[in-house]
Amino acid sequence: MEDLAERLGALTFRDLTQEQVTALIIDTVTAWGAGQGWRVYRRAPSVMRLPPPMDRQHSVLDVALARPGAPPIVVEVDHTDRRRTVEKLLAEAEEGRIPLWVRWGPGRIAEAPPPIHVVALRVDRHQGRYSRSDLRAPEHSARPPMTGEAAELPLIE
Repeated sequence: MEDLAERLGALTFRDLTQEQVTALIIDTVTAWGAGQGWRVYRRAPSVMRLPPPMDRQHSVLDVALARPGAPPIVVEVDHTDRRRTVEKLLAEAEEGRIPLWVRWGPGRIAEAPPPIHVVALRVDRHQGRYSRSDLRAPEHSARPPMTGEAAELPLIE
């Protein structure tokens, strides 16, 4: 899952809505899973039921990845800390699935209880829109800085 975290960490975008950012992250997760040769399911049914009055229906997961010979990975994508998401992912873990929570947003992103894996994506928010720029440090030339004496410049009146 480290390669997924790296792929998500490399995402850049500018001036997107909350829905657009969530869709971009889900698209990135599904492309990663498909690239691994796994079966990918969007809006897969969860083992957790919805709260009343809809408690006859199951909640859904943003993405589920079926892997041959390995436990499935279930993924939730949120821009806020949601207790319900934690409960859902813990219920999935109890059923033998690997829970992954992609949390994005400005500010502090809280940890989740084990065994939930968290991928934190910090974004900037401005006027209700979200951006994420390339956060890598710029490359600097190998040339040493120039040295010399400071010259006093005359004042012009």
